[in-house]
Amino acid sequence: MTKRDYYEVLGVPRNASEREIKRAYRKLARKYHPDVNPGDPTAEAKFKEVNEAYEVLSDPGKRRQYDQFGHQPFASAPTEGTGPGFGSDFGPFADFARGGFGDIGDLFSDILGGQPRATTAPQKGEDLHYSVDLNFEDAIRGLSPEITVQKHGPCEVCQGSGAAVGSAPQSCPDCGGSGRRQVSRGILSMASPCPRCQGSGRVILKPCQSCGGRGLVYRTEQLKVKIPPGVDTGSRIRLAGMGEAGRNGGPPGDLYVTTRVQPHPLLERKGDNIYLTIPITITEATLGARVEVPTVDGMATMVIPPGTSSGRVLRLRGKGVPHLKGSGRGDQYVTVKVVVPQNLDERSQQLLREFARLNPMDPRRDLKT
Repeated sequence: MTKRDYYEVLGVPRNASEREIKRAYRKLARKYHPDVNPGDPTAEAKFKEVNEAYEVLSDPGKRRQYDQFGHQPFASAPTEGTGPGFGSDFGPFADFARGGFGDIGDLFSDILGGQPRATTAPQKGEDLHYSVDLNFEDAIRGLSPEITVQKHGPCEVCQGSGAAVGSAPQSCPDCGGSGRRQVSRGILSMASPCPRCQGSGRVILKPCQSCGGRGLVYRTEQLKVKIPPGVDTGSRIRLAGMGEAGRNGGPPGDLYVTTRVQPHPLLERKGDNIYLTIPITITEATLGARVEVPTVDGMATMVIPPGTSSGRVLRLRGKGVPHLKGSGRGDQYVTVKVVVPQNLDERSQQLLREFARLNPMDPRRDLKT
């Protein structure tokens, strides 16, 4: 039976990026997963096909092999040449024999004793990235919200082995479990990863129906993230080991949570300090007063000294943002703006004229030449 092109299976172009391939796989895996389509053989077949395509295209080494040789390196049995010369299929030397030369650097590296690229080394899982929106107060006080994360994890049915229940991965019969095969073409000899087991030395004869033999399943998890007080837009929190599962026994990746803080209608943050502008009356500015002002901790009392001019900046110590590194907090700076009454009755105007007569002053005297 002719296999479909793996790029066609995932619905991506041949020059698709790793991110595009992963996005397409996740979408199709959710669509055809056996849990979503119980008892549907067509969906089950599609699910296996999607997993098979992703298994190859998500691995850079396997993808290079596929792009160069097609499905042949991943067939159940390799095709050898027919004699000391070249048969109809030149295997690893195909492009070289046709004049295309393939990757000559890799070719002569192997001829001169270079080792084939390892495909079984433990690989750390990919890191995941998540964004969370916070209001102004929560970012300063800190909180522990729950987030929903979609990622791959070990299959619970096969315990991550990829083999059906009651079976186990077997030693590859083509390479004897070594993961490598010696391919001879006349005077040339090259050690290359075994096409059947992809260099792992093991094959799965009975793949797990739940994960399609990959040993991993796509799942949704609820995680509680502890966001410390004082974060700002762009702050990043690392949850070690909460990313994608590792490959070949490698450790899982990490989960990075980036915060986005919504602006406050009155307060403005600059670094670890808070800024606010408040209006005060002429009487409060002249005689002094105690006024209530908003802070991140609620309303606080601030003293307006007598004779305060418009534009003066007053400080509330320790009412700013907690320091992310170290102890203590920033301050809150309050700029006062004296509001002049727009409509005065006759009596008020008379009192102001009397005030001016009793308190003569020339605020523009320094401007005179």
